[in-house]
Amino acid sequence: MKTITRYVLSELTKVFLVTLSVMTALMLIFGVAKEAVSEGLGLVQILQLVPYILPDALRFTIPGTVLFAVASVYGRMAGSNEIVALKSMGISPWAVLWPAYVLTILVSAATVVLNDVAVSWGRAGVRTVIIEAVEQVAYSRLKLHGEFSSPQFTVNVRDVQGKELIQPTFTMQNPRKPDETLTIRCASAELSTNPDDGVLTVTFFDGYIKANGVLDVRFPGQEFKRDIDLESLRIDGHDWSPSWMPFSQLREQLIVRRDEYGEHRREMVAKAALQTLTGDFYALTDEEWDTEARVHREIDFLIHRLETEPPRRWSNGFSCLCFALVGGAVAIRRRNASFLSSFFVCFLPILAVYYPLLAFGVQQAKNGSLPPEIVWLGNGVLLVWGAWELRRVIRY
Repeated sequence: MKTITRYVLSELTKVFLVTLSVMTALMLIFGVAKEAVSEGLGLVQILQLVPYILPDALRFTIPGTVLFAVASVYGRMAGSNEIVALKSMGISPWAVLWPAYVLTILVSAATVVLNDVAVSWGRAGVRTVIIEAVEQVAYSRLKLHGEFSSPQFTVNVRDVQGKELIQPTFTMQNPRKPDETLTIRCASAELSTNPDDGVLTVTFFDGYIKANGVLDVRFPGQEFKRDIDLESLRIDGHDWSPSWMPFSQLREQLIVRRDEYGEHRREMVAKAALQTLTGDFYALTDEEWDTEARVHREIDFLIHRLETEPPRRWSNGFSCLCFALVGGAVAIRRRNASFLSSFFVCFLPILAVYYPLLAFGVQQAKNGSLPPEIVWLGNGVLLVWGAWELRRVIRY
């Protein structure tokens, strides 16, 4: 029995590692490299990004690789009548299946960890690399497209000569008056970064500044400098998204938001009670209450998102085990040595059933319509399917 276990684990490990390497490399080459080049990053920055993006790539490639490895190995074994030979010796197919399930339990746990690593260490690393390359990215995009946009400013240029921007137009917010838009036009400008200080310095020469379209300042023949926080250039809208928070931060934010929800609810109750007691019924129907209700719903929605994220990551990780349960049993029953045939027979139903159920569960949980545990619905369906197929394999 130990020989059979070692044989199965050896075959599964070889196919899994080779396939994982190829799929991950393809994702990095055709996905990350293409995106990095389009953003103006050089080869050095791309190579620096690879270690940080690797966890994010692995958490997407591992489930499919597990299914492929299991379908390939067990399909070949069944097609070569190895399973029939074992049955003729009185050995149950379970003897060759359980090593795969133990292996995929470990892989599933590792995938859950990779989810956390990808959104904490990985994302922070990517942010650091991009911040350090902001100057290069800006100049590359200006040379290619004649414009560059960031959350802090937008610039359009007539031409770029070396590091000199010819006749640029900058649009940015006034740091002293956030509701005021500044338009700076000048004969030339230059960008320079200092990662140690964390600032991007824009040097303007010979131009003027308009505030909300009205001429404010002229600086003919003179320089004007403006420092911009480099960290602010990388705000991408996900900083407060639960999808980009590590597990530890999810717990902390959930406690904070629940306290905020309770406090806001008590304030609304006290305010309504005061207005009722004082007979201020007009205030009870005032538009201010619409704003209060909207804020209350937003806090409630964020709480549901925070509650949904941990089970979503666990269910995503343990989809590897569910895929293996289905893939192994179906491959043995089909007895087809063609690994692609066995893989697609399992993958297409999973694609049509599992992922829509996962999307449905996540959406309902985020809306608060159903409890967060609904995200396990797709896994549950695969477990039932796999158990039914496994029962047929063992019995017949």
